[in-house]
Amino acid sequence: MTARAALHIMLVAGEPSGDALGGELMAALRNMTGDGVRFSGVGGAHMMAEGMSSIFPMTDISVMGPREIVPRLPLIFKRIRQTVNHAVTEKPDVMIVIDSPEFTHMVARRVARRAPSIPIVDYVLPSVWAWRRGRARSMKKYIRRVLALLPFEPAFLRTVGVDCVYVGHPAIDRIPERGAGARFRAARGIPAEAPLLLVLPGSRLNEVKHLIGVFGDAVRRVAAETPDLQVVLPVVPHVRKYVEAEVANWPIDVQIVEDEMDKRAAFDAATAALAASGTISLELGLAGVPMVIAYRAETVVGWFALSILKIPSVVLVNLILDRPSVQEYLQFRCTADALAEGLMPLLRETPERLRALADFEELRERIGVDGEAPSRRAARAVLEILETPSL
Repeated sequence: MTARAALHIMLVAGEPSGDALGGELMAALRNMTGDGVRFSGVGGAHMMAEGMSSIFPMTDISVMGPREIVPRLPLIFKRIRQTVNHAVTEKPDVMIVIDSPEFTHMVARRVARRAPSIPIVDYVLPSVWAWRRGRARSMKKYIRRVLALLPFEPAFLRTVGVDCVYVGHPAIDRIPERGAGARFRAARGIPAEAPLLLVLPGSRLNEVKHLIGVFGDAVRRVAAETPDLQVVLPVVPHVRKYVEAEVANWPIDVQIVEDEMDKRAAFDAATAALAASGTISLELGLAGVPMVIAYRAETVVGWFALSILKIPSVVLVNLILDRPSVQEYLQFRCTADALAEGLMPLLRETPERLRALADFEELRERIGVDGEAPSRRAARAVLEILETPSL
């Protein structure tokens, strides 16, 4: 590929996590192709740092939930048309849509109709295996290849005839380095043998509001039976003030960490974790932290979400291992007593803790922790499309 001049790759991301993935992918593509590549499309700070001039600010489409989306529909549809017109006019060698399926797949479908010669790659499969399996079949009409983050996704897509390559989850790159935990404990005055509980109520204010209270009650119960318990609570900036106000009434001192490297070090230092449902379960599993996972939403919303689930668990670790390794407490089961009961065995050297640690070793093998970086695998899978147009 290094001999090919002016390779044009268009990328479209719609939110910060996709922008980070896009930036890493762009860096890997440039590394593999040399200087004979240029980028265009839609992205944020990470992608622009790698040389993209975004068609419009990514913040125009980084919205979540009906309350944010509905008022901005005219602008969002304008940005869809603008992105599609750019692809049709510029005719990139390949277009890569990254996550944010509500936006990126609307773009992909329209580009496929108007410029069918442009191969379209989807980086991050929408959770069709969990919610909308019919959508996976429709993807075959406009997506040439899917770059999957989870190892069970290629087998699922093969059942509906969609080409899919497992490239690895970005959580692989966030595994803390060895020794980081010991340094974290020393720097924060946490005794080396003290049980350290990570509390992770989520990154979105709404989910934090639903969980912080019951998490606090669970910590209160655990602390009553664990006199030397230490608690660390990683946060993102926009929820910090709310979290600080809530934990001020907890019966135990809570160390709040916001810096990304401190968070990773805290994972290495932790004995166990109490966390909201989400990608965080995979990060904890790869870091070897036994955990309890919880989810709670408004009654109607929570009931509806759980009623349409097509999978036996919401915990990625359980889905990858194909067994209920991690305990999950959803909706009405998410009580302080249940969470505390699930946590207590994980804070001591018990069969439950040892079994969890063994499961996480298997998790690392299945997800390919010691292999090539996910961004390089993704770049290679993209370049294969150009080398083998029939894919």
